[in-house]
Amino acid sequence: MTTGVAPSGAELLQALAAGIVSGGVEIVDLTHTLSPDFPVMVLPPEFGQCQPFRIEEVSRYDRRGPGWYWNNISMSEHAGTHFDAPAHWISGRNLPQGTVDAIPLEKLARPAVVLDFSRESAEDADFLLTRAHLEAWEDANGAIEEGAWVLFRTDWSKHLGSARYLNLREDGPHSPGPAPDAMEFLVKERAITGFGTETIGTDAGQGSHLSPPYPAHFILHGNGRYGLQCLTGLDRLPTRGAVLFAAPLKIRNGSGSPLRVFALVPRHEERTSA
Repeated sequence: MTTGVAPSGAELLQALAAGIVSGGVEIVDLTHTLSPDFPVMVLPPEFGQCQPFRIEEVSRYDRRGPGWYWNNISMSEHAGTHFDAPAHWISGRNLPQGTVDAIPLEKLARPAVVLDFSRESAEDADFLLTRAHLEAWEDANGAIEEGAWVLFRTDWSKHLGSARYLNLREDGPHSPGPAPDAMEFLVKERAITGFGTETIGTDAGQGSHLSPPYPAHFILHGNGRYGLQCLTGLDRLPTRGAVLFAAPLKIRNGSGSPLRVFALVPRHEERTSA
């Protein structure tokens, strides 16, 4: 590239491709494996329920199909690591480009900012991320960039396979999430693209008791923003410097979709710390 001259788009892409091939750019998988035993959100019995992933073998090099292997699958749009579009919530139901098939492609590849509150979440399953937490984080790390994906690291993904992942009690689930003032700050003052979590949803397990109820869903989707949940591997990302790719299936009028989420990270980049 010529010194003092901004690189062209082609030069940038060539440099990125070379970095991936050489290993200088690491690809970090942030997606859980989708299987029939992956837990899904449990709602009160009077509501419809999220159906888990199901897979049925059609043939596997046998009398049902001698030369090929394939399966039929079925699932909720919101099973496994998945994407929430604005139309998923009542606050976003009338927004343009609110379904997964209509989301502009440039929204699906954005810089990522990782907020590490794993220690607080380990100490309190009902930890709420507040505006005060965000302001203190920015004092230490700089302002959250407009258009970024904000990823809320709690290390909750490490509970997968145990009852603590859903953490259901008599009064419902208990898991960390954002307070309403945190979501208002991120959406309206920092203009983020979306909010991602390691828990089963973008809201705290007891988010129904907040005002508005389920503030991540209500505020994100009412303002045309997106949600990612059931992420993993956030402890492998730097605080800044990763580029997130989150492309849901192009389901006509879909409210969400399972997807493969990954991030491009400069290798040897310093990882997030508590």
